[in-house]
Amino acid sequence: MLGSQSAVAGCPPALDFTVRTLAGKSEIKLCEQYAGQVLLIVNTASRCAFTKQYDGLETLYARYRERGFAVLGFPSNDFGGQEPGTEEQIQEFCRTTYGVEFPMFGKTHVRGEDIDPFWRHLVDVSGTRPKWNFYKYLIGRDGEVVETYSSMTSPDSNRLLKDIEAALAEPLEAERGSLQ
Repeated sequence: MLGSQSAVAGCPPALDFTVRTLAGKSEIKLCEQYAGQVLLIVNTASRCAFTKQYDGLETLYARYRERGFAVLGFPSNDFGGQEPGTEEQIQEFCRTTYGVEFPMFGKTHVRGEDIDPFWRHLVDVSGTRPKWNFYKYLIGRDGEVVETYSSMTSPDSNRLLKDIEAALAEPLEAERGSLQ
């Protein structure tokens, strides 16, 4: 199982999960690693018409990471069998073909009976399940889902960029309290 609930004190529910890194090298607690950041969660696949979005996702990550933004990629074979490789093959493909440096996590189910708990939570709180590969969830600094984006939404879409900029402009709750 990839995402397990961890119950970290003060952790936003959307980030209160432990996930396995790509190729199973280690597990991380999303809250410990990403609390207070703006996140774009994406289910990915290596053999999809949208696979070229890896370039744009890497560009977003490079552009905004110093401002507290991260793209988190979750390979999934749930749509059309378009991610059939092993985690090691996926990692190699992403790095050598697209130069992916943003965090990639273990191959997971993003729909169906075997849906990963992290993805179940995203679906439940957003009311939207991934409809294909490269479906996107934007999570604000407060850990809440801000918006979802279809696979057709490219990483350089004006709407997505505007939403990322707005989310990055939002102060953390602790900062908001000190501003009053």
